[in-house]
Formats: sequence, structure tokens, C-alpha cells
Amino acid sequence: MSAVAWTAVGSLIVWMWLLLGQGFFWRTDQRLPARRDPARWPSVAVVVPARDEAELLPTSLPSLLAQDYPGDAEVYLVDDCSADGTGELARTLSERYGGLPLTVVTPGEPEPGWTGKLWALRHGMALARRRKPEFLLLTDADIAHEPDSLRELVAAAGPEGADGFDLVSQMARLRVTSTWERLVVPAFVYFFGQLYPFRRVNGKGSRTAAAAGGCVLLRAGAAERARIPESIRQAVIDDVSLARAVRRSGGRIWLGLAERVDSVRPGPRLADLWRTVARSAYAQLRHSPSLLAGTVLGLVLVYVVPPVTLGAGLLTGDPVAAVAGGAAWAVMAGTYMPMLGYYRQSLWLAPLLPFTAVLYLLMTVDSAVQHHRGVGAAWKGRTYARPAAAPEP
Repeated sequence: MSAVAWTAVGSLIVWMWLLLGQGFFWRTDQRLPARRDPARWPSVAVVVPARDEAELLPTSLPSLLAQDYPGDAEVYLVDDCSADGTGELARTLSERYGGLPLTVVTPGEPEPGWTGKLWALRHGMALARRRKPEFLLLTDADIAHEPDSLRELVAAAGPEGADGFDLVSQMARLRVTSTWERLVVPAFVYFFGQLYPFRRVNGKGSRTAAAAGGCVLLRAGAAERARIPESIRQAVIDDVSLARAVRRSGGRIWLGLAERVDSVRPGPRLADLWRTVARSAYAQLRHSPSLLAGTVLGLVLVYVVPPVTLGAGLLTGDPVAAVAGGAAWAVMAGTYMPMLGYYRQSLWLAPLLPFTAVLYLLMTVDSAVQHHRGVGAAWKGRTYARPAAAPEP
């Protein structure tokens, strides 16, 4: 066989392993576990870190204030040094809509060694703990919740102990409206699931740990055992670090796709999506050049080789290259279709996944370049260099 044919066969073998051996990552059936309502609804403190979110807050905050929760619940919004009146707007919205009690606090600039979001969470959680809540709901200021969201999350967590979860997280349904969002956003969740298969995350005794930072219900006792957020104070990818800390401390975690929790943050342009991915892609690789090189080679083998070898096989009359490349591309597209269905997008987008993968490859390389230029992970006017002592992977 030719070198092109061997490469195509290698890519097909990798795709067959991904199809069957990577926790069925491509399935989208991991939804909130169904449980009976508890006899007594535990108390919950909702903590919302917010930095310059005045544009989105009128959509997201009223959805939290309007939660139909049978137990005691209140909302703590942490205004992280916003310059657009986020804190004052939150108070105005609370007066206008009523609902759950709202407390707004402004902690000031983060101390050295803390990322902005985790510094905000630290102060919000410390304030909430004075009321001794049994659960903490950590949710972002761009996340809108249906009225029964909190009720369903708490019911899914179940009782404390072997039958319950210490952390329940939902991957909020991201906005998909523009052409670039259709190309990039479903693929983001698909790639995330490939790295952290939800079924493995949710399995008893599993070592795989991940969460989606936009919606994390955390048992207060588990947060204290895992020393959240102090133990992950430098983490740029705070949600995965949080889940790992909870799992290391003996907690049981669950992660799935949301039906009634949505992100309202727009990303209509490629530049918007590029910044969102590039700001943390190299941190995901632990700022390692060797992991970056391996990731680039892996993305090329898995996503670029199938269509290229199919085309080369057809042009040169190499049937093995054409068949193997085409089969690998077909498996790739087939595993992507469930995610497109979840996002209510045309299945005809599935064959375009190699193009989207190349975009993500370039975003990852750009993330590394920015880091080595001293820019690091940047978000809303703050830049985070590599941590002096990164959290344990």
C-alpha cells in the first residue's frame, strides 16, 4: 500500500476507536437524572460572578430571581469591578422583578495569584456561607434559567451520601444564530465531550472529571472538603479544575447537557468566537509545547487526513486511500450528527467538521503564540500568565 493509503487506514482505525472506545462521547443522552422530590427542600445560595455584564443581565438575572423553588433560596451577585454599572443595574432589576432576595457585593480587584472569576466566587461564597446553605449554585451572568431549573438541579443531586451527587453540572445550550456560530459552537461542545466523555465523568469510580462552569450545583460540605475556591484560585479553566478538586476529595460528580439552561452571550463574528476559544486553549494544554505539538498532529490525523486522503485516492486511483479516507470521514460526520441534532441544526453541516477542526487548530496555535508573547489568557481587560503552581491535573 502507498503511504497515503497507510495514513488513511491509520485515521480510520483511530475513528473506530473513538466511535466505540471513548465512552460513546458522541451521544447526547446524558440529561439530568430523574428523581423524586425530596421530603424537605434544602437551602440554596446562588452565586453569580459578573464583570461588565450590563448588556446581558436584563435577560439572565430575572430568570434567576423568578426561580420556582420550594425551599429557601437567595441570589448573591458579585460585581467584579465592572465599569458599566453592572451592580447598580442588578439592584434595579431586583426592585423591578422581585422574586428571590438579591445581595450585590463588590470585592475589589483580585489579589495576586487569583483569577478574577474565582476571586469573585470567593467573596460570594463567603457571604453566602454566613447563612449556612446546603447547596451553592454557581452560575455565570450570561446564563438564563427556566423557572424550574433550580428545582430540577437540586432534585437531581439527591440525598447526601452514596446515592447522591456532590456536584451536578449542566452544559448550558449555547447560542447558535449566525453562520459562524452554526459552524463553531456545536463543534465546541462535541470536542469538549470528546476530551471529557460525559458517561465517564458520571461513572462511579471514574477518574475523569469535568464540569461546565455556567451551571454548577455544589453541595456546601463538598465545597469545604475540596477547599473551593482556594484550592483552584489560579485556574483559568476553573470548571474542570473545580470538578477535579471535588473528585479528589471523594465527591461524586455528574455532568450532562441542558434542556432548560441557556447561554445568552452572542458570538456572531468569527473574531468573537476566536477570542473565546484562544483565551484558554493553551491553558487546557497546561502551557506545554510538547502537548501542543501532539494536539496539532492529532487534529491533523483525525480530522484533516480523511477528506485529504479521499481526494488524493480519487485523483491518483488509489482505492485503499479513497475507501479508508471516505470511511473515516463518514464515521466522523456520523458521530457529529447527534450534537447537530441537539442544537437543532442541519445535518448537512456534519461533513464540514474538518473545516471547523482546522479553525480550532489555528485558535489553539494562536493561544500558544499569545502566551509566549507574554499576553497569556486575556478576558475583559485582565491577562493571566501561566500559574506559578498549576492545579493538579
